[in-house]
Amino acid sequence: MSESPITTPTAPAAGLTASTVAVAGHGGDTVEAYLARPEGAARRGGVVVIHHMPGYDRESKEIVRRFAELGYDAICVNLYYREAPGASPDDAAAVSRAAGGVPDDRLVGDVAGAAAYLRALPTSNGRVGVIGYCSGGRQSVLAACSLDVDAAVDCYGAFVTGTVPEGMPLKVTPLVDRLPDLRAPLLGLFGADDSYPGPEQVAELERILTEHGKDFDFHTYEGAGHAFFAVNRPSYNVAAALDGWERITEFYGKHLADPGS
Repeated sequence: MSESPITTPTAPAAGLTASTVAVAGHGGDTVEAYLARPEGAARRGGVVVIHHMPGYDRESKEIVRRFAELGYDAICVNLYYREAPGASPDDAAAVSRAAGGVPDDRLVGDVAGAAAYLRALPTSNGRVGVIGYCSGGRQSVLAACSLDVDAAVDCYGAFVTGTVPEGMPLKVTPLVDRLPDLRAPLLGLFGADDSYPGPEQVAELERILTEHGKDFDFHTYEGAGHAFFAVNRPSYNVAAALDGWERITEFYGKHLADPGS
């Protein structure tokens, strides 16, 4: 793990705009996305938010707006748009689960399209980070192994390492063979009481990244389980979530700051 000075991101936004936009995703498909931007013309980094398995929901959009409040252009692609355009998040998630989930190549293509959209904005400083929660945590790592992003955050992503249980409906495989290709610094935030990923899977991930000389920083919260960031679920853990947000803010402040500042 490397050490470098912490710099602050652009000043927290006084105001922001948010809207639904169209993004060129995998295979040139046009997909729906939610974009939030701070007011002003200052150059800044961008953040691609990868939503959790429950889908492109209000909570995911709130996270996008939070990054805009922190001074970043932020976007979240509706990963289930192809299967269920216009459907409610619950219905779209059910359709996606029945189909085995989002294919890895399609996920990478959609995140690449979202990152390109952010970099094409007139306020972009060229730097883009990715962050994902739950299934999106694994997908954030996958994106950072596949694309030229500048920073990645994995919030309790299952099956980056470990073994997928038999009978699981999602067609997902661990990323062990992809980890040597990790291209960006990685922040990992995990719950000690989680099962997927459990502490042993986090330890395996840490070992592999260390063996390959990757830049990473992991933190595990005692007393926290899966989805401790989810404010609308019983799993929400205030202390873990608050500390996690502080770590994310510092991490992106270090890696997404304007290179000319």
